[in-house]
Amino acid sequence: MTRTIQRLPNIVGDTGLSRSTIYLRIKQGLFPKPVSLGGRAVGWPTNDVTALNAARIAGKTDADIRGLVIRLQEARKVLE
Repeated sequence: MTRTIQRLPNIVGDTGLSRSTIYLRIKQGLFPKPVSLGGRAVGWPTNDVTALNAARIAGKTDADIRGLVIRLQEARKVLE
């Protein structure tokens, strides 16, 4: 599996959310935290954003989305 990381402008385009809404949803547990790319640069794994978009499209509740975000962030800790 190829893993890629997207920067904020791509995330805004892919989700339709504004920068401030993305960071608000991170605080609410409704969007995964970014990963550090070094210095002041951050990004999000493409797979995380794709899974989150699919869950929203499927009409999942906020509680479901919070569970998904937790699982996505835990999966980052597992090295393949």
